[in-house]
Amino acid sequence: SDTQIGLNYLYMLTDHVGLEYLAATPFKHDAYARGLPGDLDGHLGTFKQLPPTVSLVYFPLSPYSTVQPYVGAGINYTYIFETKLGNSAESKGFKGLDMDNSIGWAVEAGVDYMLTDTLILNAQVRYIDINTTATTHLNGTKVSVDVDVDPMVYMVSLGYKY
Repeated sequence: SDTQIGLNYLYMLTDHVGLEYLAATPFKHDAYARGLPGDLDGHLGTFKQLPPTVSLVYFPLSPYSTVQPYVGAGINYTYIFETKLGNSAESKGFKGLDMDNSIGWAVEAGVDYMLTDTLILNAQVRYIDINTTATTHLNGTKVSVDVDVDPMVYMVSLGYKY
């Protein structure tokens, strides 16, 4: 798990439907592998990722409600960078680590609480589908493995309504 700063921007298309953009500072993850040659079961390496996500969000209650639950679904493009092979993998003869970027879906649920006419307290949970292929080399042979990141993202934030 990793804690980062996130930013949500929501544009209301109607009283009940909004278009949301999620951005965050980079998250760092460990990549684990099973079934690779060279007796490597476990930690393959590390990588960072940026998960910008665009979602349609549905607010079922009146736009004037003090408490506003919502659900949403959208698409995510994950940019993966700073891949690094782990010490255990290097000691077993693996060389280099590359990972593909990912496109997947995302779902969310949350609630907004209006503190004032313009200040919002928000809590949300989001699942992001992030699947990638990790590629390394062992004894000159290219070896690939699927990596499923699929994080649950929890966010508590203050928002401003204008």
